Parts: sequence; C-alpha cells; structure tokens
Amino acid sequence: MQCGLEQMNDCERSPNRTNLRVNFNEKGSEVKERREKFLTAKYGSHQMSLIRKRLAVEMWLYDELQKLFDPPNEAIDVDIDEILDMDTDDIRRSHLIRLLSVCKRPQSDISKFISDLLDRAKTL
Repeated sequence: MQCGLEQMNDCERSPNRTNLRVNFNEKGSEVKERREKFLTAKYGSHQMSLIRKRLAVEMWLYDELQKLFDPPNEAIDVDIDEILDMDTDDIRRSHLIRLLSVCKRPQSDISKFISDLLDRAKTL
C-alpha cells in the first residue's frame, strides 16, 4: 500500500490547509488473502475419553435412525441429553415409543433399537 500527499498549487491552498488530501493506493498483487484462524483446546485424557464415548453413541444413533426411517425424509430427531435427563428407564422408553410411533418398521426392530439405545445411554 502506498501513501501519498497530493501536491496542490499555492493558489488552491488555504491558510489553514483544509484542502490537503491523503490518497491510499493498494497494489493488487501485494494484498494477501486473510488467513483463517482456528482456536484449538487441549483436553485431558479423561475428558477426551468421555467426548469420544459420547460421539460414538451419537454416531450409532444417527446410523440406526437412518436404518429405521428409510427414506430419511420422515426421520425424527432424538435428543440424547433429553433422554439422559429423564428419571427412569420406563419414562425414557415411553418417550422413545412416542417419538418412534411414526416409524413404519416392525415393532420388534423398534423395540430392539430402544433397548440398545437405553443400554448405550447408561454408559454415558
């Protein structure tokens, strides 16, 4: 980037110099792309283990919901945190049955999915 001061004639210049101008000229080849900055955090081994375990359960849940709802345009969203916040397995099971009531798969597949999900949720 160049910075320059325009030269003005003495007849154009006022005594208080209000007509002075500064021009900034950018050269296109010198302008560099702005680098993307990433913030990373270092977790302890125990915390990373919990994160990996949670991610594994969420990925399993996503895959199983894709299998249950084929085609996926009628898939539902199951919130693991909401399930974990419920007090008993009976409440969790009835909530999941209510959510999966629109599923057109056999009841045995739905029951197996619910049992597997509740077992995996206990590990979190």
